[in-house]
Amino acid sequence: MRGEKTEILEVSDTDIDPKENFEIDYEIIEAMFFAYRDFVSDPDLVLKEFNFGRAHHRIIHFVSRQPGLTVAELLEILNITKQSLAKVLKQLIQTGFIKQETDHEDRRQRHLYTTQKGQKLALKLSRQQSRRISLALKEMAPEDRNTILSFLNGMHNK
Repeated sequence: MRGEKTEILEVSDTDIDPKENFEIDYEIIEAMFFAYRDFVSDPDLVLKEFNFGRAHHRIIHFVSRQPGLTVAELLEILNITKQSLAKVLKQLIQTGFIKQETDHEDRRQRHLYTTQKGQKLALKLSRQQSRRISLALKEMAPEDRNTILSFLNGMHNK
């Protein structure tokens, strides 16, 4: 924007831990950018029909995979704030994709479930992504799937 000052991030040698001895693997970094772009492109088109985005997708996915998930558990899985979740969750509830039920023993707890409509959408999105995964794995040995999973799991919180 014109007139606004842009903050320039400077990286100095003190930002780099000398004990970390690794080369920057631009090939994998770029492969991950492209893989992610294409992995979410098909679902993005479907989500756009409902004026939904990737946050909606993540919520629908985890609620469909773990029926009865509490709001607190979902916040932890997604690693987001209550405020970030509230608007998107409210929209999913109001449009009939998610329903929430109050816990019978602890009325502060709310359990989340996909409706039939929500389950149908979750399945459609997952099928698109599974198709892309299947095509990528097609030419690989069956044990390569475990290597890929190990790599992806190794990327969490590192």
